Amino acid sequence: MALMSITPGDGTQPRPELRRADGRPVRVLVVDDESTLAELLSMALRLEGWEIRTAGDGFSAVQTFSGFSPDAVVLDMMLPDMTGLEVLRRLRAHTPEIPVLFLTAKDAVEDRIAGLTAGGDDYVTKPFSLEEVVARLRGLLRRTSVTAKADGTQLTVGDLTLDEDSHEVRRAGEPIALTATEYELLRFLMRNPKRVLSKAQILDRVWNYDFGGQANVVELYISYLRKKIDAGREPMIHTMRGAGYVLKPAA
Repeated sequence: MALMSITPGDGTQPRPELRRADGRPVRVLVVDDESTLAELLSMALRLEGWEIRTAGDGFSAVQTFSGFSPDAVVLDMMLPDMTGLEVLRRLRAHTPEIPVLFLTAKDAVEDRIAGLTAGGDDYVTKPFSLEEVVARLRGLLRRTSVTAKADGTQLTVGDLTLDEDSHEVRRAGEPIALTATEYELLRFLMRNPKRVLSKAQILDRVWNYDFGGQANVVELYISYLRKKIDAGREPMIHTMRGAGYVLKPAA
């Protein structure tokens, strides 16, 4: 499900069109029990040139997912037969790295964090603009795609390596499995070794928008990385109190 960019126009503001590496349209599964909203989202996404399928409940979503093989999923947190978190669990059991954008009608920070903690990559809160959903999806698809490069690029910090072509991460030769968001966060840290990066810088680079200080998403994903990168080893990811985070070779 690798993607590449080509350049069409949308009539007013030309922007790159995302397609799979084989030239086929991006596929997105929209899961929402509000049929009118699902149709509006589908129309907006089809205008991007993408192929869309919809599902109105969790069971249908899981069934459609296995046959459709989407590149991303827009998933409502509240469905009539099961929660969005349960749907996410079932989808990730089938395709561990599928990017998921949660839709939620709840304003509580705890509900937003629940989706991210469970493995969701991003969220929007209802009511939202269709343009915002499209922008968030484009961001997810760009950062989870494996695009062809003329020359392979490998980042190395100490005994930690990251291959930007294959998305393989290893420490001391041992492979480390990362989610799409964990990978993007680690890549940003490895592109700036020994440099202290603030939460604002990380939010802007990895999530492409500001959480307004309401969510501890940076701390959450730093903790995920530490469990995978530093567990049982000399730590490489360090907290600089009041300043941010830094990745440097183990002493």
